Amino acid sequence: MLTQLAAATGVLALLTLVPGPDMAVVTRRAVSRGRADGLRTVGGIAAGLLLWGVLTVAGLAALLAASAEVYLLVKLAGAAYLCFLGVQSLRRPGAGAQAAEDGAPDGAPGDRGGAWRTGLVSNALNPKIAVFYTGLLPTLAPPALPPAAGMALLVLVHVLLTLAWLGAYVYVLARARRFFARPRVRRAMDRVTGVVLIGFGVRVATSAS
Repeated sequence: MLTQLAAATGVLALLTLVPGPDMAVVTRRAVSRGRADGLRTVGGIAAGLLLWGVLTVAGLAALLAASAEVYLLVKLAGAAYLCFLGVQSLRRPGAGAQAAEDGAPDGAPGDRGGAWRTGLVSNALNPKIAVFYTGLLPTLAPPALPPAAGMALLVLVHVLLTLAWLGAYVYVLARARRFFARPRVRRAMDRVTGVVLIGFGVRVATSAS
């Protein structure tokens, strides 16, 4: 069982390291608002994975993945949300740096819930996670465990890997905070992040599955 779990963890780790919408969303929040805000966004992303994990174990995610109409609805909603975040970055380049210069601390109390919700919504509206969990996890789950327990274990492993990887990524961004705080760099980062988020949104909307 330990060998199978190690192999499954390796597969999940490789999938976690692949850049995607989660990394773009974390980059946007961490660069504009700082380390604490970035970590709260990572927490929201992990909560979204746990949500899909619960739905998968309960069998509801399989129903969503099997329903073309519901899948399309969730997919378009998720794509629209990513594009919305991207447009926000393009419309307000350098807003995070300007806020810091004006005396507003990064990750201010009034914005704590916003960071967490951003991470949660970006994952909750990503039906590809449902397809991933229902299609791949059963093949990776240790056969020594009941199917539901095996998939629940792998969901937990995936969440922990995501927390570790994106959390470390936030700390790397925080170490380079002075560089990102420069107005010219900040504006460029907002534009790049905005384009990337819109690109991911279009990709999600036009993907076949």
